[in-house]
Amino acid sequence: MVDLEVESEWSLPSEARRYWTIACFPVAHTPIVSLFILETTSVKRLEHALHTTKGQSAQLAIAIQQSKLHQQIQHLNDELENQVAARTAELQIAFEFEATLKRITDRVRDSLDEDQILQAAVRELVLVLKISGCNASMYDLEQRTSTTCYEYTTSISPYQGRIAKFSAVPELYSQLLGGQYFQFCSLVPNPERGLVSMLACPIRDDQGVIGDLWLIHHKEYAFNQQDIRLVEQVANQCAIAIRQARLYEKSQAQVKELERLNQLKDDFLSTVSHELRTPLSNIKMAIHMLRAAPSLEKRERYMAILEAECGREIELINDLLDLQKLENDSYTVAIEPLDLKTWLPSVISPFASRAHTRQQRLTVELSDELPILMSDRKTLERILAELLNNACKYTPPQGTIALQVTHRSASATNAVSTTTFAVKNQANVSPTEIPRMFEKFYRIPKADPWQQGGTGLGLALVKKLVETLQGNITATSADGWTTLQVDLPVLIGEYRE
Repeated sequence: MVDLEVESEWSLPSEARRYWTIACFPVAHTPIVSLFILETTSVKRLEHALHTTKGQSAQLAIAIQQSKLHQQIQHLNDELENQVAARTAELQIAFEFEATLKRITDRVRDSLDEDQILQAAVRELVLVLKISGCNASMYDLEQRTSTTCYEYTTSISPYQGRIAKFSAVPELYSQLLGGQYFQFCSLVPNPERGLVSMLACPIRDDQGVIGDLWLIHHKEYAFNQQDIRLVEQVANQCAIAIRQARLYEKSQAQVKELERLNQLKDDFLSTVSHELRTPLSNIKMAIHMLRAAPSLEKRERYMAILEAECGREIELINDLLDLQKLENDSYTVAIEPLDLKTWLPSVISPFASRAHTRQQRLTVELSDELPILMSDRKTLERILAELLNNACKYTPPQGTIALQVTHRSASATNAVSTTTFAVKNQANVSPTEIPRMFEKFYRIPKADPWQQGGTGLGLALVKKLVETLQGNITATSADGWTTLQVDLPVLIGEYRE
């Protein structure tokens, strides 16, 4: 504080003098300084004014401090409101993301049909992300190809059904097979879609990559992290759902196969029971009639019935036992040289008589160049007997049965020398029945014009016997003829199918 007195007024009385006072007071807790200038003629008034000004300076400091605090609080409040708004927006986005993902996941998981799973996924992604299109492809890892199976599009040309080879664009499929997503914009216009922006994401699970999802939009569009995260989640859910659908389909196929086998078992037990019981019933009846036979002629007739039915029973039991041995690899063969031209007539003779009785025609055609065949006599005879018996059984009266035996020497197309036995008969077999002809216990429905019945073991037994001789058997049916062809190596051990 500085007091100034005018020198010219020094001679005046003290009550008439004038004073100028300049006072500076700092405002507490601020860089502000309060400047006070006073002109007065009273020293007491000066002192009072100084005291009052000092108090006002303190109040001003408090007011300024409160103003600053208010401004700080307002700023903090604004920042907090901005943070709350941003967080609310984030939570809303997260909520919408989870709701969208749940809706798509529910639609995908609700189905055990692979087609519906992929159709729902591509459609939902297009509608949710508001893009031009999306397609799903399935991989064939053995063929190294990708097939576009399902597509949903609003404005672009469809690609459904197209097959792409991994080798055509290895830089893309190497990333997808590695489980990595990527997005890009085409630099060269596609002939059908033009310039577009694309996101590719693999469909994979812990067992590997099984396909991919492709999302397409206009060239200026960039898929953000939220989009990519949604697509990855959907792809993962698709992979899980597809695996479940395939497991379900496989389990259903196994259930159907078990049901089929169970039905075959029931049919077999029923057939075997009937086939075993029929000869026994006939034997029992023949014994009863034999006791009451009044003449030698009738006794001889009943004895013939007994002998035939005993043979039938033994044959059925032997078939079952032989089939079990073949399945257990305990069936043994004795290899010996066979001259087919001298041996075959004795095998064919009973069937020639049988065919004549049934008004069927049996023809035999042997090649002039048949070599000595090294094989098992008993097994080969069993094979031919079963094939000829089967042909007689399914050939109607006036029908023809043909046996052709040929030889093929080793060549570029035929690795070893083989002897072929082809048994043909005039009968039609449905293409759906051909693969099942060699199944155990299976009999072609409504194909037996003689109503002989049987166990359904004949061709199953033949197939096993042919395999034991290292041969191969096939069945075909066309133009009213059914052919069962057996190819055997001339030398056992030389040929393997």
